[in-house]
Amino acid sequence: MTTPHRTIVTLAGPALAGAAWLCLGSAGALAASPQEERWDMLRDMYFAGRAVEDAGPLLSLEAPKRANDAAVVPVRIVTAPGSGVEVTAVHLIVDENPVPMAATFRFAHGNSPQAIDTRLRVNAYTNITAVAETGDGRLLRTTQFVKASGGCSAPALKNAQLAVARMGKMKLNLPDGITAGKPMTAQLLISHPNYTGMQYDQLNYYFIPAHYVKTVAIRYNGAPVLDVQSDISLSEDPSIHFSLVPEEQGTLDVTAEDSNGRIFQESWPIRANSGS
Repeated sequence: MTTPHRTIVTLAGPALAGAAWLCLGSAGALAASPQEERWDMLRDMYFAGRAVEDAGPLLSLEAPKRANDAAVVPVRIVTAPGSGVEVTAVHLIVDENPVPMAATFRFAHGNSPQAIDTRLRVNAYTNITAVAETGDGRLLRTTQFVKASGGCSAPALKNAQLAVARMGKMKLNLPDGITAGKPMTAQLLISHPNYTGMQYDQLNYYFIPAHYVKTVAIRYNGAPVLDVQSDISLSEDPSIHFSLVPEEQGTLDVTAEDSNGRIFQESWPIRANSGS
C-alpha cells in the first residue's frame, strides 16, 4: 500500500464574507463551505481517485472545540471495527496546517478495536480529519472542528541545548494491574523538539530548520504492534497512546527515526499477571 507523500500546502481557502450562492441553471443553491472545499483539495491530494465515505460508528475522533494551547492539542482516535471490517491504518490530517498530513498509524491487528491518543500543533481554525483504511480498501472519514491558531510557529518549550541533550530519550508509561491476554493502553513519550521550520531562534531570530520525528516502529516480542509515519504537525516531545495485548512476559521494542536520519532505540520488559 502506498504511503501518502509529504506535501506542504500554502493555498488559503476562499475568504467568504457571508453566505455565498452558486447558481445552477435557474435554481440557487448554497456553495460548499470553505472547510469542504479545503477537504476536496486534500482528498484529491492524498486519496486521488478513491471514494471517501462517512465513517459512522466505525471511527471516532475527539479533540477540544477550542484548544488551550495551539502547540499541544490533544486528539483521540478510536476504531470500532464491525463484523468483517478490518481497519489497517488511520490517517490524521490537520486540514489548514502547512503540512496537513500529521501522521499515519498502521495497525498490526486491525480486526481488533484500536485507540490512539496524540498531541498536535494546529496553525489555524480548522477541521481535524481522521481517515481510516480498511482491509478491503475502503476509506472512512470523520472530522472535528478545532479553534486554535499559531501552533506551528509557537516557540519550543525547551531551550536548544536541553533539547539536544535529551533528544531521542524515550519513556514508556504502563497501567497498573496488567493482565495477560487482556488489552491495555500504553503511552510512549519521545524527547524531540519536532521543529516545524516555522519557528525562529529566540537569540538570533533566524528560522530553525525543520527537524522532527519521521517514523516510529513499535514491536512486542518481535511482532509488529504499531507503525507511525509522522511530520511537523506532531507536538514537541511526541506522545502516542496505543493498544497492546500483553503476554505474561514480553519485551516492547521501539525504533524511531527523525528527519535528519538519526535513529533512536529503546526496549522495556513487560510482565503481566496470569489471565487465568
